[in-house]
Amino acid sequence: MSKYKVLVTARSFGSADEGAIKFLEENDCEIVRLVAANGSIPEQLEKELPMADAVIAGLEVYDRDLIESASNLKVISRYGVGYDKVDLEAASNKGVAVTFTPGANGDSVADMAVALMLNAGRCVAYMDQCMKAENQQRPIGVEMWEKTLGVIGAGRIGQGVARRCRGFNMRILCYDTFQDEAFKNECAAEYTDIETIIKEADFITIHSPLNDETRNMFSTEEFKAMKKNAVIVNTARGGIIDEAALYEALKSGEIAAAGLDVTVDEPSYGNPLLTLSNCTVTPHAGAATYEASSKMSMMAAKNVVEVLATGKCNFIVNK
Repeated sequence: MSKYKVLVTARSFGSADEGAIKFLEENDCEIVRLVAANGSIPEQLEKELPMADAVIAGLEVYDRDLIESASNLKVISRYGVGYDKVDLEAASNKGVAVTFTPGANGDSVADMAVALMLNAGRCVAYMDQCMKAENQQRPIGVEMWEKTLGVIGAGRIGQGVARRCRGFNMRILCYDTFQDEAFKNECAAEYTDIETIIKEADFITIHSPLNDETRNMFSTEEFKAMKKNAVIVNTARGGIIDEAALYEALKSGEIAAAGLDVTVDEPSYGNPLLTLSNCTVTPHAGAATYEASSKMSMMAAKNVVEVLATGKCNFIVNK
């Protein structure tokens, strides 16, 4: 009989290969998957979490009441880099470690950001829809070649986007609280303030966490200050962009286009942005690659085993 009960709510955990599943089983863990086919994930968590030692978590909410109900819980292992939906204070008070998987999905999300830039700039998805509807259209797009890229949050993923965009011979502007000198020299990156990026960038890519400082960082005044042909892309978190203001800016032609892999409400069904031809919306799929799934699965599994075995882990966020 296994020593530990590990819940899994992250849908793509272990989907690329069996490495992470085998690792958990070899370390005395019984895996219990919670899937939508069996009902609401939050309702299943209310029932199962009190008996669990660990959970490999997706994007669902872990609030104070849920955490306090979990008498055996020792670790919430986030499958990904965001942990804004976990009440860290409640977890700390309960003695529950919260971990994440930094870097595991960096290349996949960076690829996605560039894909959204190209798509938004050249209206690829819109033209595809028109062709399938037998209504051929050729909207005028914008090139990425030798344009200016603005990176909001120049960590692992933001730097990855910048490196890819150097292939387009782009000028790189970055905003971050920490200046990485090695990256700066490698990509000829210029660290500056947000206001400069808003005014000078042709393409803006967001890679910041969602918090009180970044919520609605881009709203009406920011869109007014951007170039008319500017493209904005967000693969970080919904809420950093004021979606009502973005809708008005896109509809009025204040900016050219947007590509969003994240929205305030997910899935974003019924969001007015979905009605706009110059806004591409994808379902928080930046990490949905075989490579990222394999790396995130193993890292999330190792985080669980380390905490269960030792109480320690290099990727605990609520120390």
